[in-house]
Amino acid sequence: MAGPRFLTLTDVADTLNVSLSQVKALVRSGDLPGVKLGGRGVWRVEAAELEAYIQRMYTRTRESLHLGDGP
Repeated sequence: MAGPRFLTLTDVADTLNVSLSQVKALVRSGDLPGVKLGGRGVWRVEAAELEAYIQRMYTRTRESLHLGDGP
């Protein structure tokens, strides 16, 4: 069975092992697409968007390493 379609920002922070404020900044900047739902305005990130973001970060990292910008 697949996981949930939408994740809370806390779930995203846990998955990426970063702070909640970092996830909020990613959503605010548009780097990680999020959606505001319901009357209370809770934010969610679609699991597919999180996966796409992770893949973009892998691509950027590979390109950066190719240019000699290693860890």
